[in-house]
Formats: sequence, C-alpha cells, structure tokens
Amino acid sequence: MKALTWHGKGDIRHETVPDPGIEDGRDIIIKVCACAICGSDLHLMDGYMPTMESGDVLGHEAMGEVVEVGRDHSKFQVGDRVVVPFNIACGDCFFCRKQLYSLCDRTNRNAEKAAKLMGHAPAGLFGYSHLTGGYAGGQAEYLRVPYGDVGPIRVPDGLPDEQVLFLSDIFPTGYMAAENAGIEPGDTVAIWGCGPVGQFAIQCAWMLGAGRVIAIDKVPERLAMAETHGKAEVLDFSAVKIYDALMEMTAGRGPDRCIDCVGTEADATASLDSLLDKAKASLMLGTDRPHVLREMIYCCRKGGTISVPGVYVGMVDKIPFGAAMNKGLTFRMGQTHTHRYLEPLLEKVQKGEIDPSFVITDRAPLAEGPELYKKFRDKKDGCIKVVMTPG
Repeated sequence: MKALTWHGKGDIRHETVPDPGIEDGRDIIIKVCACAICGSDLHLMDGYMPTMESGDVLGHEAMGEVVEVGRDHSKFQVGDRVVVPFNIACGDCFFCRKQLYSLCDRTNRNAEKAAKLMGHAPAGLFGYSHLTGGYAGGQAEYLRVPYGDVGPIRVPDGLPDEQVLFLSDIFPTGYMAAENAGIEPGDTVAIWGCGPVGQFAIQCAWMLGAGRVIAIDKVPERLAMAETHGKAEVLDFSAVKIYDALMEMTAGRGPDRCIDCVGTEADATASLDSLLDKAKASLMLGTDRPHVLREMIYCCRKGGTISVPGVYVGMVDKIPFGAAMNKGLTFRMGQTHTHRYLEPLLEKVQKGEIDPSFVITDRAPLAEGPELYKKFRDKKDGCIKVVMTPG
C-alpha cells in the first residue's frame, strides 16, 4: 500500500510500505477513505519528537471502511464506515474505567521507555513515534486498529466524511480544552492559537457558556476564520502587546479562562523569550518553546484556569511558577480522552449544531502529502486544515 512516511527532519515521503494485517483477535483493518494532517504532526516533521524511526507511517486523524475483522471481534462488520480515535485504549484498565482513555495502561508497547522520560507511560497513539507505542499511522491506504471494539465509532448513513473525520482528534480536543478550562456562564475566554484546534476550542467555548471569546494569532486567514465563523474578538500578537490588550479589554482583571492551542512550537518572532527558546532547541539545549504558556500565566485573572491541549514534548524552563502560585491559578491539561466525547459530539453534528468541515481549506490526494506538509507548516496560501484521500 501507499503511505506517508517519516525519514528525518523535514523529510516526508509518499511511498510503498507493507499492508497491515490482523495481529490480535480484537483488531480491525480499515480502508482509509479520508485522513488529515494535524498541527502536532508538524512536531514530528520538525524533529521535536524523539524516538521517530526512518520509514514510520504518519497520521492520527483517519476514518474508513472496515475490510477485515479479527476472530474475537463482534462490534463491527465488513463494510461499516468508522472514525478512529487518535489514541488507542483497551477499555478495561484502571484509567479506561475512569474514562481517562489517553492514559490507558495497556496500549503503549514501549511503556518502559516512556516511563523513563515521563514517570509513567501514556496510551499508545497512531503514527506518533515509538515513545507512544510505535504504531503505524492513518495517512495510508489501510490502517490496523488495535482494540477495534473499543475505540472506533460507526458513522450513520447520510453524513459525509468531512463532517465526521475530525471526531478522530481536533473536535474532541477543542471540546476537552474548553471543558478543562472550567468555563462558567458569561466567562471571558482567551484562546492562544487559531489553528484547527483553536478554531474548535472557540466553537466549544461558546457551547459551554462563554460570554466572550478572544482569539490570539497573527496569521490573517486564521484570525479571519476565528472572527467570521467563530464570532470571536481577535488580537494579532504581531501588532499589539497581548498582556496590555487583554488588560484593557477586561478592565484590568484578565481573562477568566485561558487556553493554549499552540504548544511546543510557539512563534519564534513573538518575543525575545521565544527567540531564546528556539536558539536553545536548535543547539539541543531545550525541547520546547513555551512562550504562550508563560504569557497565559501573566494574563489569566487571579483564581482563573489555564487549559493546555497544545502538545509539549519535554522540559520547559523560565516558567513564572511563582506568579501562577500566588495568583491561585488552576492548570488542566493532557492528551484528549477522545473516546469519551465521540457519541455526544457526533450527536451535535447529526443535529446540525456544528458542521466541523468549516475548518477545511485544502483537499488533495494522499500522494500530494509531502508538499502539503510543507504548505501547512509554512501557512502558505491560506492553508489552515488539510484533508487527504488515499488511493
């Protein structure tokens, strides 16, 4: 089959790889009908995620048609159309029983390696390095889905792929980000980053009762989408000092809830601290550029909440922890417990409360993936979200 594979920093290829096969009785194999490039995939492309190996198949946002099921599988039948969560969960361990699916104890095949770096191992993820299990990803013609009776959700007839594909990651991620923020009716919510996750965080903040949403970015197309589709007030961080602007907009109090939809690769032109972060990363003296995290701590109101769906990789430094402690801030973060949100968010799509396809700007065959990775990373020609069709 054809797939997008990683061969080193900046080197993404469309090439032939072995077809997946059933390895466990609970597995399913799907023929991928749609897949997408996620912002966190760029961390792999840019070389920030350790334990990648040449030839690894990329991608964790995928859906498709079931073409084979394991001998112990009874949930789906051949021909069913399903969306696959980006994280892999067993459904029965201590964490899965608490619906903390991204913390599953059984699916990370390299748990010992991950625990050495993190203290404990997170769940396995599709297409996201050997630190998270070394599973082949979904930017491919076919995908093996372990624990296929736990994760995927059947797509009802009549819903097009583009309306449900993002249940695999970014729609639930935006929702959990807003949920983690602890939004109360009428709250002012500030969201850093207007990429795909940021756009869904805006939508979900309104769903959860925000009275005001302020979106922060510098890319004109992203700000325009946040303003026109998301009905958010927008701030261009290249034109204004964010702290000063937020204090003015909130009469000096600061936003009630702050959401980091940027993560490890904060824009290096944002400030001196992020330039220093980038320099340290290039010299292998650091792993992340946490400018946004620092800025949120200063901007968030006293007693407020900081939600972090943005992916961080390793050690971050120069965090104003004294400010966070003395301001009484609450932090909530983590990979999304995607499985928890599939049914309720699918219901919102079915009812017409949201059409997630609004975020798509680029559609192309999988073969164009290597060029689309670069276009997405460089934010060229208004590219916000890429959807690809294999085959």
